[in-house]
Amino acid sequence: MKRKLLIAALCGLAVLILLVASGPLLVRLGLLKMVFYIQKDEAGHVRLVYAPVQPASLPALKPGVAPPVAADALPVIIDTDMAPDDWMAILYLLQRPDVDVRAITVMGTGEAHCGPGVRNALDLGVLAGRPEIPVACGRQTPLAGDHAFPAAWREGVDNLLGLALPRNPNPPAAESAVELLARIVRESPRRVHLLALGPLTNVAEALEADPTFAGNLHMITIMGGAVSVPGNVHLALDNANEWAEWNIYADPHAAALVFASGAPITLVPLDATQYAPATLDFYRRLGQDRTTPAAEFIYRVLTQKESDLRAGWYYFWDALAAAIVTDESLATFQEMSLVAIDHEGPQSGRTAVSGNGHPMRVATFADQARFEALFLDALNGRAP
Repeated sequence: MKRKLLIAALCGLAVLILLVASGPLLVRLGLLKMVFYIQKDEAGHVRLVYAPVQPASLPALKPGVAPPVAADALPVIIDTDMAPDDWMAILYLLQRPDVDVRAITVMGTGEAHCGPGVRNALDLGVLAGRPEIPVACGRQTPLAGDHAFPAAWREGVDNLLGLALPRNPNPPAAESAVELLARIVRESPRRVHLLALGPLTNVAEALEADPTFAGNLHMITIMGGAVSVPGNVHLALDNANEWAEWNIYADPHAAALVFASGAPITLVPLDATQYAPATLDFYRRLGQDRTTPAAEFIYRVLTQKESDLRAGWYYFWDALAAAIVTDESLATFQEMSLVAIDHEGPQSGRTAVSGNGHPMRVATFADQARFEALFLDALNGRAP
């Protein structure tokens, strides 16, 4: 029995070595849809990772031209974990002349690791014609606990789902994410709208580091939580937690701190995003209406996600939150008193209604047709 196990292990190792060594050739021959290679992570650990292959026939994307930012544009900071739906949200806002994106901060506790996440954010800036936007990353571990996104998800987004962007020659900001957040908010002549699209680690640290931070914000719009609908963590993890949504679950203590901070909060939970599925119909319409580099890139992203679209598993989570920042009439809201449960257990990361909770505005419904029209127009540079 031991000999059979050893032989099986050696055969498996041989297959992995073959995939790494011959992957590029198999891709060129059209026999392999994933590319495998060796990568060293931030801790110095060597691992085998994979990414979907971008079809060789796709032309390279060229930098786009950003619309002129209006004098009265809303100042926005995007705090992101650089997952595919984040890319959609970022490009949507960068295509809007009534939005002035002042900075992009990446949290290392989300889907992307810091290095690739920052690089991809910088490159999205080039694609949208805004290469000068500063980008920085925060801490790479939750404020408490050890919750983390699945490794396979992180590898996929680190590698941009196998897609390619034009490179930004600018380096990351010299500041940390928290320092960049605090400085932009402090120096802005107008109150800044902070859009949080991942775990709230950076936001919580900024609130703790600067007592004036909350008072200088116009609003924090958070894509996260599940109030009156099931969560989504249990769909990927083998646990009994049917309450938590990923962005809150990844750092529930940070969420608890942000909820209790007194900052004005608009929450866009799964209750609202369930009304904004990424459908095959939208994918086909985008395929026939993609006139900018941003629209072309999102079409390629959805192509890589086509199996999820067909299965009904994919939603415009972060893109909807970004659209609500620009047009609140897309959603229906209800004032609620909420807490983020931050102790370990089967409800860790749950966003719950509580008499001891913190008041915030919660989106409970979204107009799918109007959102899709707004999103498609913005990606194609059609000003509202």
